[in-house]
Amino acid sequence: MSGHSALMDGVYRRQRHFYDVTRKFFLLGRDRLIADLAPPPGARVLEIGCGTGRNMIVAARRYPQAHFYGLDISAQMLATARESVARAGLEGRITLAQGDATDFDAQALFGVAAFERVFFSYSLSMIPDWRGALAQGAAATAPGGALHVVDFGRQEGLPGVAKAGLRRWLALFHVAPRDGLDDAFAAVAADAALEAPQVTPIYGGFAWLLRAARPAARR
Repeated sequence: MSGHSALMDGVYRRQRHFYDVTRKFFLLGRDRLIADLAPPPGARVLEIGCGTGRNMIVAARRYPQAHFYGLDISAQMLATARESVARAGLEGRITLAQGDATDFDAQALFGVAAFERVFFSYSLSMIPDWRGALAQGAAATAPGGALHVVDFGRQEGLPGVAKAGLRRWLALFHVAPRDGLDDAFAAVAADAALEAPQVTPIYGGFAWLLRAARPAARR
């Protein structure tokens, strides 16, 4: 793994034990993204940057006919994810692997080349080459499937002081909102032959929900 893997392991070595308790207050829109996934029966769903596994557990309970796959660069976070998945009794429906969001082989990691749903939940703001990660996610989206993202937006509806304070605080955790996320998402979607994306700001632009579908294969 890369130097970014070591950095993330250092950041989360202790934080992973209380990450979910603290992040629920500001990682807004995660459950809305999960509700929007709506995978069909038998679907394969990939989360890139799965962290503690919280989202996959929530989604697996909501969609019992789908199988979930989680990828993360941090061995520390994956250790917590494996514990949480086992505690939830979902080992048979959630598969985890360590890998780099910007350069992974899904077939080698999971035995699956493409997924009916692929999503990022507040992980792009922590990935240095976040555009490369988006491109990988788009490439892993199966025909008839969709790529989903929820992450920090431009905070365009927040007062300037609040926006500046939020960004200074996030920087302490190596988090940086991607102000060009909507444009980059549209460019990646076009390059990957996905349909025109939907971008939905929520909470005054505190976060954005983005979605782009891949047309179904012609018969």
